Amino acid sequence: MTASIQRLSVGPRLSEATVFNGIAFLAGQVAETNEHADAGVQAQECLDRIDDVLGRLGSDKTKILSATIYLADMADYATFNQHWDAWVPAGHTPARACVQARLARDHWRVEISIVAAV
Repeated sequence: MTASIQRLSVGPRLSEATVFNGIAFLAGQVAETNEHADAGVQAQECLDRIDDVLGRLGSDKTKILSATIYLADMADYATFNQHWDAWVPAGHTPARACVQARLARDHWRVEISIVAAV
């Protein structure tokens, strides 16, 4: 028997999330509302977007298995972690990597990619 693949918000280039065998792979989440926002504001918006996508999949942040955080500048690491630490539930921290990367748009300071159980 072949397991089915579920796709959320399918677009011409990407799906917002893909689910296979109870594992959700979220597209990288970035801030979209304010291109002049600092890393803290963008981090919070990314985290809020993750909550939204996971909720639509019937999951939540306690089921995150892995997170990859991309920062345009590692100088924003402490600011990002203030938002992350307040957001991630105690006892449910996922495996995590945080790297500096050139992001697709110059005004993006933060992008987060998530893998979670559904």
